[in-house]
Amino acid sequence: MKIRLKFEREDVYWIIAIFVFSIVLFLRTPFSIGVLIGFLAAYVGIKWLVIEWKGSLVWLWTAAGIFLSSIFSTYMVQYLLLDANLRANITDSKLRLNILCCMVLYTGVQVITNHLQLTCIISHLTLMLLAGINYFVYMFRGNEFIFSDIRSVSTGLSVAGNYEFTLDERAVYVILLSTLYISFIRKCNVSFVKHKIWMRAVCISLVLAGSLYLAEATESIVTETWEQKGSYRNGYVLNFLLSIRDYFVQPPEGYSKEAVEALEAMYSIGEEVTEEKPTIIAIMSESYADLTTIGAFATNEEVTPYFDSLQENIVRGYALSSVFGAKTSNCEWEFLTGNTMAFLPSGSVVYQQYISEEPTSLVSDLKNYGYTCVAMHPYYETGWSRNLVYPDLGFDEMYFINHFDEDALLRKYISDQEFYEKIIERYESKAKNENLFIMGISMQNHGGYTEKYDNFAEKIRVLAGNYPDANQYLSLLNESDKALEYLIRYFENVEEPVEIVFFGDHQPSLRTDFYKRLNGKGLSGLTITELQNLYKVPFFIWTNYESEEEEIPITSLNYLSTLALERAGLPLPAYNRFLKSMMEYVPAINSRGFYSAAEGRYKYLSEAEGEEVDWIRQYETLQYNNMFDREGQSKFFFPYLTK
Repeated sequence: MKIRLKFEREDVYWIIAIFVFSIVLFLRTPFSIGVLIGFLAAYVGIKWLVIEWKGSLVWLWTAAGIFLSSIFSTYMVQYLLLDANLRANITDSKLRLNILCCMVLYTGVQVITNHLQLTCIISHLTLMLLAGINYFVYMFRGNEFIFSDIRSVSTGLSVAGNYEFTLDERAVYVILLSTLYISFIRKCNVSFVKHKIWMRAVCISLVLAGSLYLAEATESIVTETWEQKGSYRNGYVLNFLLSIRDYFVQPPEGYSKEAVEALEAMYSIGEEVTEEKPTIIAIMSESYADLTTIGAFATNEEVTPYFDSLQENIVRGYALSSVFGAKTSNCEWEFLTGNTMAFLPSGSVVYQQYISEEPTSLVSDLKNYGYTCVAMHPYYETGWSRNLVYPDLGFDEMYFINHFDEDALLRKYISDQEFYEKIIERYESKAKNENLFIMGISMQNHGGYTEKYDNFAEKIRVLAGNYPDANQYLSLLNESDKALEYLIRYFENVEEPVEIVFFGDHQPSLRTDFYKRLNGKGLSGLTITELQNLYKVPFFIWTNYESEEEEIPITSLNYLSTLALERAGLPLPAYNRFLKSMMEYVPAINSRGFYSAAEGRYKYLSEAEGEEVDWIRQYETLQYNNMFDREGQSKFFFPYLTK
């Protein structure tokens, strides 16, 4: 290889164009004048550069170019998307996997182009385009761009004109560095004149080997979809590839059109819609849990005295959630649809990966019964893409943080008291004879629990030990209990029939030493029963009219909407009739396993025996038909809106 300088007349035009381009960038997003001067000087130097290659070392230059370019692209993606503090969070092993992902892409493109220059330009621009899309998607909706978002690209383009596309300094630096990189690569005119077949065979082998290694190395790594976790936990390139992996859910064993039709025949007898329909209010309370299900501990005061005192006109007990400490939208989805996370890839977030345009749910069922369906969440509408999902579910009205008194905070979140006052306000404004369903998701008790706040006095503390985060969390539960009493007391005095469904979404994520005190182990090395104790949340279904009291030792969130419809005296749709029957054999199921009615214990799905196997397979068949069989979806079980 020889390097020399040579000036050509056409370089002047390129230099002028890049000069104008960089000045426009500088005026739109001011950055260091030193960087601007340095960029222009570097670009001029590269334009005058001439590199002459020796053909005998083409394979070496190609390998070096792909390897170094993969490192460069990986760092440019991470630099564009994350600030310095978040970039530091990714581990070296995850960073190496991201580099390997880029190398697989570069090598795959090399198979097609047989030209290092084209390979590097195409691959780097592809990665920068992907990162750039994510840059703006995150700016607009607060979540990363993953593979499943491609389905909604037309929706995104239709509203793109409503947003202002702006760049920060990091984005400008990435553009400038990429410009220099491409200018330099254009000087690297390296291609295989001879041995093309040999080169392609080697590259294909490397792509296959790299892909197989990535598949094995990432088997236990989950796709992250909350805010920027994908970029700083997995690395964005790797996280995007994981979202492709998790997008394609395979049909369960024995799945067929005939299997679905056989289930339709079993549940073909329906029920008549009743005349009297109660107002139904479902409240998914953020991080609401009873930690004594993990192990006993004492506090200076009762944590939830009002919740514990509820005895009349109520069915109550514990339900298995499928998540621990986060990903609350999956709990919401299980409740609303009757589906379970048990049959989906670990780490999935349904609202962002698998929601269809017409998802049958409690919302559509109640709309078919003449209900007005209202969604309330006192936080930002983009969280877990609810602003996109709720209209698909069929909600008639949506209320987010801007509809609440944003000064009514406990710590930094809207209080449960304010949240419940909004629910009551909507109830009081309902039209005469309006059948009303409100789905409310609270925010008050959201983690973490370590900061101190002037607007929140911690009243509850754990005796015998120093657990500041547990103290704050339990004090928040105590405030939730007071707000819950306010809500129930109000509806006790309402003449019209009202049903309130209340449940926690998941247990909080606290310090490991507190869990070790509770169960003696912490969060690892647990038996299946000890593990499931971390996924239990309390629930109740209360009515302001006379109804039978019942204690349910264990169920799961996917069954609660069936219990709520039955308790309200409403006819069960076909899918809920199936779930009601299944509860007799599999009373609880979640992402960690299920509870066996026959054996009276928790088991992993792989341990199912006898009738349990049949019910679980039928359930998986119906859920797959509902979520993924677009053409063969059963309109009997999943009719969406019939009016």
